[in-house]
Amino acid sequence: MMLSEQSIARMKEVVTKYPSRKSAVLPALTIAYRQIGHLDDDIYNEISEAIEIPAVEVAEAATFYTMFPKQPRGKYLIQVCHNISCALLGADGLITYLEQKLGIVKGETTPDNLFTLISVECLGSCATAPMMQINNDYYENLTRESVDRILKELTEQAQAEDEA
Repeated sequence: MMLSEQSIARMKEVVTKYPSRKSAVLPALTIAYRQIGHLDDDIYNEISEAIEIPAVEVAEAATFYTMFPKQPRGKYLIQVCHNISCALLGADGLITYLEQKLGIVKGETTPDNLFTLISVECLGSCATAPMMQINNDYYENLTRESVDRILKELTEQAQAEDEA
């Protein structure tokens, strides 16, 4: 069993707030994702038992939304926009630079599980291209220097959290 008793209790509480159990699928997926960091068939089954709906319905919702990764990701999910504005202003070079700097390619996670790098279609910040989102934070008007600073700050932050 991967889900904590606290997560399961929160899911069961969420179910009571909706007229249909199916309505609790997305909140339950969110609870599981926040605890585990990714979702898979075993977790779908646990959610299914907690909110008492078929696992296939949990899986259908989870696989529809890109916000629920199906594999473990690093502590920091780097999403580089590659849509037209960002592409014209250097997104491809930025992705290549990040791959070299992190020693991984798009879709991979660094060996220390700190960074996962992906590219996404649009992050809605065309006027400040090129840009990336790391977890919930936007970083805009990026240069190699600003990327270096951001990665350094995040690495230091992670190290401080590990030491605490």
